Amino acid sequence: MSATPQRCLGLLSGTSADGVDAALVTISGAGEHARLTLTAFATYPYPAALRQELFALFAQTAPVLPRLCVLDTLIGEAFVTAAQHLCDAAGVPLQALMVIGSHGQTVWHQPAPDPSLPLAASGTLQIGSPAVIAQRTGVPVIADFRSADIAAGGQGAPLVPYFDWVVFRHPTVHRAVQNLGGIANVTYVPAGAGRDDVLAFDTGPGNMLIDGVVQLLTDDAQAYDRDGQLAARGRVLPELLAFLLDDPYFQLPPPKTTGREAYGRERCRAILEHVGLRPGALRLGAEPKTVEFQRACDLLATLVALTAESIAEAYRRWLGPVDEVIVGGGGTRNPVLMAALARALAPARVVPHEAYGIDSKAKEAMAFALLAHDALLGLPTNMPRATGARQAVTLGSLTPPRLGAPP
Repeated sequence: MSATPQRCLGLLSGTSADGVDAALVTISGAGEHARLTLTAFATYPYPAALRQELFALFAQTAPVLPRLCVLDTLIGEAFVTAAQHLCDAAGVPLQALMVIGSHGQTVWHQPAPDPSLPLAASGTLQIGSPAVIAQRTGVPVIADFRSADIAAGGQGAPLVPYFDWVVFRHPTVHRAVQNLGGIANVTYVPAGAGRDDVLAFDTGPGNMLIDGVVQLLTDDAQAYDRDGQLAARGRVLPELLAFLLDDPYFQLPPPKTTGREAYGRERCRAILEHVGLRPGALRLGAEPKTVEFQRACDLLATLVALTAESIAEAYRRWLGPVDEVIVGGGGTRNPVLMAALARALAPARVVPHEAYGIDSKAKEAMAFALLAHDALLGLPTNMPRATGARQAVTLGSLTPPRLGAPP
């Protein structure tokens, strides 16, 4: 393997579907010996009309198949724009890239067969045509990272534990790397971990229920609870918290994954109905002193507690000793959630990724740059103990670029 450092670009759109994260990374070495340096990172928001169509697709609003087909192309174009803009800003020509790793936008993830279907099987679907990206950029594209693991009997997720193992393993410190995205997931990297010692799984909802309830309560005027301001005005409702923690998903042993199909808008609507709150209760102009307003804040405080307590319970059930928790994802910008998590995980030390020189906003995009880089070298990049796969496999499918220089 060449020791020459390579420039690689990682692209993804997460469960919040708010835009494209793009990370330009220089990678030296490969596999467990890889060393990554972040050159540039940015998030490029989707145009409002495109995001609206995405959520119509998530809701399976007719016409589903034409919308799916068109969005595959349009999301691919959005990824191309992100790649071009980031490389231009960094002063790096596209031709200098070894590879682009594109996770695309997940629209459905079926890690286990659904017995209600007449022909049941596992599967996963991400859109954002890699052919469009390769054609427009002239760079090889690795995409469809989940399918190879599913074909090997795994759940196709989580994918980032490979990055966590490469970057965060330590000879004497037991670490948990916790992501607080729409879905919360953990990678457990015990001291001196080899590949087969790493355990990872989705612990349950991260920001998804909090964000979804805020969107419903404000008639979509707010996308999330900025700085946890609404939750900070509420109190945790013990009976509601106990009800929400009585969730079959939390009882499942790893490997396990979940997503929008379990904790999306329909689940949020059901929670509002359960507590007797109507959509729009916190719309613009709502009176903060009303009983309804306070009930809404109490609900959000309880959902924050749900995220923190479900993570802590997952650690107690499934992990070994934890000395340090390294936290990333959008939830790190919610101080109420971070405080609740620190209380729930004490006495473990809770620190952000930035404490180790990793921009937490850039981490997942960096991970796909690494996965693509190592895939081109034919290295196995799944973590079978995390996904449940029968064996280690190389993740991703290669789409070669067109011949000639990009336009």
